[in-house]
Amino acid sequence: MKGGEMKKYAITELSRNVFYVGVKDWNRRIFDALIPLPQGTSYNSYLVKGSEKTALIDTVNPGFESELAGRIGEVHDVAAIDYIVMNHAEPDHAGAIPFLMKSNSKALLVTSEKGAKLAQVYYQAPAERIKIVKDGESISLGGKTLQFISAPFLHWPETIFTYLEEDRILFPCDFFGAHTSLGIFDEDVEDILHVAKSYFGEIMMPFKNMGEKAIEKIKPLKIEMIAPSHGPIYKNPEKILGPYRLWTAGTTREKVIVAYASMWGSVEAMSKTIIDALRSEGIEVSVFNLANMELGDVARELVDSRAIVLGMPTVIGGLHPLALHAANVVKALRPPLKYAAVLNSYGWSPGAVKQAADFFGSLKIDVVGSIEINGPPTANDHEKIIELGRQLSSKVKGT
Repeated sequence: MKGGEMKKYAITELSRNVFYVGVKDWNRRIFDALIPLPQGTSYNSYLVKGSEKTALIDTVNPGFESELAGRIGEVHDVAAIDYIVMNHAEPDHAGAIPFLMKSNSKALLVTSEKGAKLAQVYYQAPAERIKIVKDGESISLGGKTLQFISAPFLHWPETIFTYLEEDRILFPCDFFGAHTSLGIFDEDVEDILHVAKSYFGEIMMPFKNMGEKAIEKIKPLKIEMIAPSHGPIYKNPEKILGPYRLWTAGTTREKVIVAYASMWGSVEAMSKTIIDALRSEGIEVSVFNLANMELGDVARELVDSRAIVLGMPTVIGGLHPLALHAANVVKALRPPLKYAAVLNSYGWSPGAVKQAADFFGSLKIDVVGSIEINGPPTANDHEKIIELGRQLSSKVKGT
């Protein structure tokens, strides 16, 4: 690109005068210093042009302001935008607000009452330039009507959805999202539901009850497209609505996660035995060695698993640190687990089994059984593990 020459962008038009102006972050590999991003992510932003006014729905992550402005500039003057809708105050969606409000002296920031407070804290938005909207309130752009829907704790307390009535497009910010930089539409991403399920497990599963309420709330709307703020846009809304109904309801399958850490092979041997026992009973099993697990993979499998087997050695009278981390992940994500079993090998001091049982009990997860052995498992120990596998299978099947 020569000096002074502006970069040109190809802009996707979702519907008449509704444009995708978001950006792709191909290189980002971690989110919230916690969530892996093997496919990067996107920060989706949408420009809606009415016959009288124009609105930008969500912005982008800090560092991408110039690219956002360039993309908007392909279809509209940034300085002529009338409304900037902040569905959610987190910086990956609202980080460009200061830049846009500085570039545009007239635009009003549209958000919820709680969003207004956060916009002032995070982005120093002046109170006189904030328009607070209530649940069900609308703004007309001239032939384009934006309706705002309160959706608290999806996944912050200030979150709202925006619904474009005439074009029947729902803009739900993080809800229905996916961390991937691939494609524009769902049909462009071959494994989109796989990626979306990981995202749900990582971000939305702790708030599945609020998600279930939100799905019921939007049920009367005629939705022909869902345009979230991460990942692809759904031309077929039912493709993501159907799975979300199951996930938010906490619907589980005859499936068990086996997560283990093994120092000298004893716990791994025990885990292999219970995995075989579960599979012999027709149970679906997902296996994770805690030494090299990816959080996104575990979160995805927790979404619809009915039980967990936690295997670990004892370290100084308690849970191995990796097993403790796994337990804390379960606590944070609040999956719909109903049952648990515990496998443990100790050297000179027991104690991890009690700690694990107390932990699962605090989450109201029924511990079907535990096996604690000193040293490597014997043939008799393996028989006991097989029997525990059968008991757990019976619980999972509801027999």
